[in-house]
Amino acid sequence: MNILEANNVTKRYAEHTALNDVSISIPKQSIFGLLGPNGAGKTTLIRIVNQIIMADEGEVLINGEKLDPKHIGVIGYLPEERGLYKKMKVGEQLMYLAQLKGLSNSEARKRIKFWLEKLGLSDWAGKKVEDLSKGMAQKIQFIATVLHEPELLILDEPFSGFDPVNANLIKDEIFELREKGATVIFSTHRMESVEQLCDHIALINKSQKILDGKKNDIRNSYKLNQYEVIFKGSLAESPSIKILNNSISELGLNKATIEAKNGESPNILLQELIGKIEVHSFIEIIPSINDIFISLVKGGQ
Repeated sequence: MNILEANNVTKRYAEHTALNDVSISIPKQSIFGLLGPNGAGKTTLIRIVNQIIMADEGEVLINGEKLDPKHIGVIGYLPEERGLYKKMKVGEQLMYLAQLKGLSNSEARKRIKFWLEKLGLSDWAGKKVEDLSKGMAQKIQFIATVLHEPELLILDEPFSGFDPVNANLIKDEIFELREKGATVIFSTHRMESVEQLCDHIALINKSQKILDGKKNDIRNSYKLNQYEVIFKGSLAESPSIKILNNSISELGLNKATIEAKNGESPNILLQELIGKIEVHSFIEIIPSINDIFISLVKGGQ
């Protein structure tokens, strides 16, 4: 079942169309990458789901129900532009935000203590937000997003401001939340994070959805019958093999990128190569999400 469905959503601002007939479905307990260049319409869609703005056309469903104010409690939203009160103490800030989400005083205290300990911030509960480093403040904002244990987490550039160690810490927390039943919408420009985290993606460009599906299915659909071969000997083109480039590997062996001219299977190509060279490595080249993103966005310009 899908936790969220956006059906034919359109949003206009005067003469500008921010979203044009966009439909996406987000499966429960998935990590869903919402991708696109700046100004593509991602943030507009996120704001519609959070009921900050309303769609001009189309509808959004949460757990099969039309989007309603009651669904605010189902969602945890981490915006790209962070919004903590700098003069408030960390513990007071988290208590305030937890109570806005309907938690009782006692439950909020218990959860705040748990998360501050988990992310190594217990000693900072009595400090003002303005005394925190950027990375610490990001952690506090993350805690505020997950305190009420939302079914749907919307994380907009969640790794902004983190060093690699803390970025990995938050990645681990995202996986753990997914394992406990949460669904995560993950909006970012960092394609390496998409490769590591997401199982489904959608790409929006110029207000329109141009791609969506399971990440691995999409990568496989963009294969070009190309392979990287590391070998000893001399390799020449043949009726089956086109050589795209030659180089030397890190171990000093020959390395080439080849293409199957007639779509031959890897087995047939490998049999032909073994008859000509000493093969040390033979790997199919599957394009990354970053490669696909760039080719589609540039192609749509």
